[in-house]
Amino acid sequence: MKRNVLFLLADDQRFDTIHALGNNEIKTPNLDRLVENGVSFENAYIPGGTSGAVCMPSRAMMHTSKHLFDLQGLGATIPNDHAILGEELQKNNYNTIGIGKWHNGTKGYSRAFSDGGEIFFGGMWDHWNVPVNEFDITKEYKDLRTFTQDPFSSKRTIDLPADHITLGKHSTDLFADKLIEKIYAEAENEEPFFLYGAFLAPHDPRTMPKEFQNMYDPDQISLPENYLPEHPFEFDVKGERDETLEAYPRPAEKIKQHMADYYAMISHIDARIGTILQALEETGQLENTLIIYSGDNGLSIGQHGLMGKQNLYEHSIHVPLIMSGPGLPEGKRVKERALLLDIMPTILEYTETPIPEGLFGHSLLPIISGDAKGRDTIYLSFTTKIRGLLKDNYKLIEYATKFGRHTQLFDIVSDPKEMNNLANVPEFLEKTAEMQVELVNLADAMGDFSFPQGKEYWAKKAELESK
Repeated sequence: MKRNVLFLLADDQRFDTIHALGNNEIKTPNLDRLVENGVSFENAYIPGGTSGAVCMPSRAMMHTSKHLFDLQGLGATIPNDHAILGEELQKNNYNTIGIGKWHNGTKGYSRAFSDGGEIFFGGMWDHWNVPVNEFDITKEYKDLRTFTQDPFSSKRTIDLPADHITLGKHSTDLFADKLIEKIYAEAENEEPFFLYGAFLAPHDPRTMPKEFQNMYDPDQISLPENYLPEHPFEFDVKGERDETLEAYPRPAEKIKQHMADYYAMISHIDARIGTILQALEETGQLENTLIIYSGDNGLSIGQHGLMGKQNLYEHSIHVPLIMSGPGLPEGKRVKERALLLDIMPTILEYTETPIPEGLFGHSLLPIISGDAKGRDTIYLSFTTKIRGLLKDNYKLIEYATKFGRHTQLFDIVSDPKEMNNLANVPEFLEKTAEMQVELVNLADAMGDFSFPQGKEYWAKKAELESK
């Protein structure tokens, strides 16, 4: 019997926001259940972003297993010659169902899914009034509607495919209810399903139903160890929308309120995951379904004086990744590094679906079984401003913006909050130079030619410091 796959994706949920994985302040009993019954990757990453809307390229990478530098239009569309996860599963007689946020173009969605509902083709929105689509059997999605992108600060309008809005229903409930509806419908089908549910939460605006609004007392929320009122140096991100969500310097009490709201939105998702698991149980499908839960990127919320994800710190590129299902061990923690774009080949191998050539990712199943190691080196990038390298215990971050150039080196094992910059410490000059050289070499190997000023600077600096 073929196994079903349920892939649930949160929007802006970082790695340290699940109770069972070490956060004692957040309530996530249903995610905890997945952790206890499955495999948790403690070091899952995205490689950064080509756009301030980091979620767009992140989701394109997940569904195609291509790297940042192989995407088209920053991930806004998926090229016809790129394999898509859902389309490959259809070749193996899977019903593929897409629900919720799809930020990668209508044509890509149409290729990936044979069914769906409550489809949102935008990035972020008012959670209570999301313009969505029913599944279009013609796969055209030509019913465009005009919206003011930010009605409170601009007159800019955008056209989105949308055929209805369910007024006053929170996005998490909108998508969860449709997921449950499809779970019951699929119980009557002989073919296995791939059910993809992409939430808009916990992305701002951080609003939630009343029963979650007072779940967390801001006064009882701990400030992050690496909280700062402002970032130690300017690197050209103050213009990013996320960074405008709180005043400079960041008030500690406001950061606690942001965290309380963030946790509440995650607990709302968690509650609805409970109802989704219940639907699988009631239809007799739970024991035959692989469940994957992850987030498309992280979020700062006061760490390093930042609010958004437009950086390469751990809080922005380190994400949760949990897999639970038949054939997988229970309660296993994997410390090997993985990328979210490894999810596609993992699902394909798990479902015995042929894996197309040309994917950047690789299946995580051999890592789970202990037959393979994870990635010892990960090349990191954010737009043209920042480049980075994760290797062994260290992370190198290089900035080259109109405000100047900066180098950071962190030992992320002994200093996981990235509070102690070692780049200018005498005993780490050799390590810094060594990683700078490797960063330049990897830029060439990856075909990353979008940061020439930084590349020139690193090469010169590495040459001087290695002498």
